Formats: sequence, structure tokens, C-alpha cells
Amino acid sequence: MFVKEVVVQNQVGLHARPATFFIQKANEYKASIWVEKEDRRVNAKSLLGVLSLGIVGGTTIRIIADGADEKEAVESLVELVESGFAE
Repeated sequence: MFVKEVVVQNQVGLHARPATFFIQKANEYKASIWVEKEDRRVNAKSLLGVLSLGIVGGTTIRIIADGADEKEAVESLVELVESGFAE
């Protein structure tokens, strides 16, 4: 299992478009991946799950992965979040 915290950079957070990019990236990996905000954890490959967290800009989230490519998956998703989803 590999875990990393990241602060969401873009102002609007993980609304529909950035969440879609996030999920597409998560689906590139075989590992099971979750996003955690406070005490809630959802499947990072589920659009409804990610949107249900209501992640806004400035929120700290944890990206957790477990599987063969867990480290690459987390690093790649952290990089995407830190980039502000190119918005």
C-alpha cells in the first residue's frame, strides 16, 4: 500500500471535468486506488464517488493505492492534482 497527501490546487476543486481527468488517469493503473477526504474514502475510479466528496480548492486529500503499480499510480495522480488539472 502506498499513500500520499496532496492539496488540491485549482480553485474549483474536483468538479465534473477535473474529476473526469482524475478518474481517467486512475483507470490507467491496475492497482486499487482510493481518495480520502477527512474520514471518507471512495474509489478513485468512480466519478460519483469522487464527486460525492465535494472536494474544493485548498482541500488536502489522501491518495491511496494498493497493487502492482501502486507507487506509480499515486505519484501520477498527485502530479495531476498539483498541476491544477491544467485549468
